[in-house]
Amino acid sequence: MPQIPQSLHELSVGQLSARSGAAVSALHFYESKGLIASTRTSGNQRRYTRDALRRVAFVRAAQRVGIPLATIREALAELPDERTPNREDWARLSEVWRGELEERITQLHRLRDHLTDCISCGCLSLETCVLSNPDDVNGEKITGSRLMPERRRSPEPGQPPGQP
Repeated sequence: MPQIPQSLHELSVGQLSARSGAAVSALHFYESKGLIASTRTSGNQRRYTRDALRRVAFVRAAQRVGIPLATIREALAELPDERTPNREDWARLSEVWRGELEERITQLHRLRDHLTDCISCGCLSLETCVLSNPDDVNGEKITGSRLMPERRRSPEPGQPPGQP
């Protein structure tokens, strides 16, 4: 991993990429989403402050556990003076995100269990398959694909019944 001299307070996008392990395109994307910020040199090159390293590490760690970028951006925006997240910030945010992650884990377990049922069945039946048709109320009454019955309108005056 390339070392950055302590005297260097701004990093090019290449230096930030090499040091953080994030692709240059990812850094540009993070910047477009407001997760990190840069300034521009007179030659229009991006420059990042050293604290961008910690912000990128924070973003990547949160992404690895499945936190959406919008949620990460909101968390970073709550920090005073747009400072770099520290250990206490991570602990506080991880407690908030823990509930969301637990719910996702529960959903994934449910999906896994129903997927096993589906694989053993093999038919993707609307009668029993919660994967192809979740929360199907009509599936409890009838099976197979069916068109919903149309409501019959009252005939217009002078028209015989059953004609649209």
